[in-house]
Parts: sequence; structure tokens; C-alpha cells
Amino acid sequence: MSIKGKGVRAQPVGQLLRTRGSLAPLIHTAGVLLEAQEHLLKTLPDELSDHVRVGGYHDGNLTLMTDRAVWLTWLRFERQRLLTLLRQLPAFHDLSGLTFKVRPIKPVYTPHPRTRELPETAASQLRECARDTTSPRLRKSLERLASHAGQDSE
Repeated sequence: MSIKGKGVRAQPVGQLLRTRGSLAPLIHTAGVLLEAQEHLLKTLPDELSDHVRVGGYHDGNLTLMTDRAVWLTWLRFERQRLLTLLRQLPAFHDLSGLTFKVRPIKPVYTPHPRTRELPETAASQLRECARDTTSPRLRKSLERLASHAGQDSE
């Protein structure tokens, strides 16, 4: 099996991102959706802003996603007001309707930092082992480990 290169060369990123490139429509759509999301967040009540996201735009319908049925009911009551607000954006002048869906919105995961403590008794045992070893690399590693005792508590 042989792998032959195609006659087409790789395109520069700048050309892909310009209006003639193949990624340009996707990037344009993402920008329009981001603009709609930001405009929507400015106009929604504070308690609702964390629960509503713009899902997509297809054939004149904008999809709004929410994580609870309670917010879905609120969005349905406010459909006309939201349509009026979104039609203020240049990309949504021809917005014909809104579609609502209940989908879980995952918050951004930030891991909690774990603090590790080395008791002084363990550090003294490591120093003792370092004194008794003949390998210089092992001695240096053990001493480095022992030096971590008491650093987190300061």
C-alpha cells in the first residue's frame, strides 16, 4: 500500500479564514451565534443568564437551550419579546421563530487544588535514608523530598 500525496497543496490559514476559504462560513456562523448569545445575556434577567444558551440557527429559526423546564416555560411566555430583541441584530433581521429545547448545560470544570503535606517525622526518616544510601542520585532525590516538609503550612 502506498500513500501518494494529492496534487493540491495545503492552504495557508489566512486563506481558509477569509471569505473565499472553506472554513469561512463556519467561522461566520460561530461569530453570529456568539453575537446572539452576548446580546441575549445582556437582556435576560440575572437569574436566567446562567441557564440559557444559543444552540443553533437554521432556516430562520434560532434554537435556545435551557437546563430546566421552568426556564423553558419562562422563555415560551417571553417568545415575542425575545424575537423583537434578537431581530435588532443585523444577522437576525429575517428571524422567523424560536425553538426551545431542554438540555443540560455543563458548567466549566475547574479542578480543586489538592494540598499535600509531608509530616516532619516522615521528612526526618527520608533524611536518615539519604544519609545511609551510597547512590548520589538517590540521596539527592530523598533530600529533595524531605525538603517539602512544612512548606504548605507556612
